[in-house]
Amino acid sequence: MIGIIGIVVIFVMVFGGYLAAGGKMGIILKSLPFELTMIGGAAVGAFFISNDMAAIKQATKDIGKVFKGVKWSPEDYRDLLCLLFELIRLARQNAVALEEHIEAPGESAIFTRYPRILADKEAIDLICDTLRSASMNYDDPHQVEEVLEKRMEANLHHALHSSHALQTVADGLPALGIVAAVLGVIKTMGSIDQPPEILGRLIGGALVGTFLGVFLSYGLVGPFSTKVKTIVEEDGHFYDLIREVLVANLHNHATNICIEVGRQNTPSHIRPSFSDLEEALKGAKQQDAA
Repeated sequence: MIGIIGIVVIFVMVFGGYLAAGGKMGIILKSLPFELTMIGGAAVGAFFISNDMAAIKQATKDIGKVFKGVKWSPEDYRDLLCLLFELIRLARQNAVALEEHIEAPGESAIFTRYPRILADKEAIDLICDTLRSASMNYDDPHQVEEVLEKRMEANLHHALHSSHALQTVADGLPALGIVAAVLGVIKTMGSIDQPPEILGRLIGGALVGTFLGVFLSYGLVGPFSTKVKTIVEEDGHFYDLIREVLVANLHNHATNICIEVGRQNTPSHIRPSFSDLEEALKGAKQQDAA
């Protein structure tokens, strides 16, 4: 919603200010289809050249994040802590019983209680792979932490590709606007024998290209790139929490301490309160007992 509001504010302020200053929309609207075809078409073509099909699909999908916002809510972080609590407690009570849950999480009575987390393949793989490694005596906390760090850095780098690709387009749009403006000047020079009022309209139409390139770059595509990056980094805290809790578990801290380490390392605006988490953990214990 906030993304739509931002776009509306941009258009209202830019074109409202232009009209309030006495500008006329006629010349912009007349030139806009042609200038947009040249600038937008060239930008899309350059985007296709510089990315493979998988990256193009991912970037198209990620644009929706500007309007949807972050994936994980504070309730999801609380549920994740409850899930990790149940798994760690089970691993310490009966390591053999844990295997059926991490080998087939889709059929696990524990994982299926948290469908949003279960639907995220990366989160499930991160949890199951780390717990599986621990069960194979691959339990050097520092070594596991290093492996997790490299894995998460690679995932973050891949997830940020859409933002980088959009920023590249944003950087090129002003130059493409100049290209469209130069073409407009060339067209104007072919009509140099026309009266001043006609030449004025032709020059104004040419300058629309420069305006459009800069406007699209700094008013739309650039902010889209920044928003996608912000959301990707924000959602990355979810996986950071998994790493913190599982590494604390390998250090043989008490189960409640492992969960508290994860809670404390969660950013404050999405961190579940101590009391809320305690209530949720009590509920998880009751479900396990049942």
